[in-house]
Amino acid sequence: MEGRVTVNGKVIDKLGFKADLSKDHIKVDGKRLTHSEPKITLLLNKPRGYLSTVEDPQGRPTVMDLLKKVRGRIYPVGRLDFDAEGILLLTNDGDLAYTLSHPKFSIPRTYLVKVKGVPEERELSRLKKGVMLEDGKARAVSINILRGGEKNSWARIVVTEGRNRLVKKMFLAIGHPVLKLKRVQFGPIQLGNLPIGKFRNLTSEEIMRLKALHTKVMSSEFRVRS
Repeated sequence: MEGRVTVNGKVIDKLGFKADLSKDHIKVDGKRLTHSEPKITLLLNKPRGYLSTVEDPQGRPTVMDLLKKVRGRIYPVGRLDFDAEGILLLTNDGDLAYTLSHPKFSIPRTYLVKVKGVPEERELSRLKKGVMLEDGKARAVSINILRGGEKNSWARIVVTEGRNRLVKKMFLAIGHPVLKLKRVQFGPIQLGNLPIGKFRNLTSEEIMRLKALHTKVMSSEFRVRS
């Protein structure tokens, strides 16, 4: 072996030596071997009243409480407000999570929003042009009123960021506080009719769409750097 293999810092010079890749620190020619877990990507219809985190120091419910039957470690992609509901993706694929959550890649998120009052066209135009928030300017890719009454209305808005409470802050900036928020699409993945609090594995077609999106985004980043 000529000292090429080390386990937990010790050179292995005997054939047949056994090591556990999931527990031991194994190197070959100085490079660490890692245990490759099967890639998992899930879609959860998050209810209101759950944090989009793995754990909470204050003991509040997290989305992981809804996924106790899932084997393997998975992590939320980005965030969805505590009092919001709808599509939340979870995965153990670090590259995919990075592509979907980093703001520089501008992955669209679509929300149905119930707001106080009925925004006028000039107010919707402000959101399209961009409104200044405390953490920077934010704009809607598209927005339209679905239905309105005397006291409140429903709108559909698409943004390309996942900043904390972004949609709520945007509507508050034009004087229409959000009463209810539901995310119905993340990138190419749609919520569909999945019941609240339930989850499912992404279909092979959805996985292909995400991989195609990842490839496209990374290719664009490479061209920019070049």
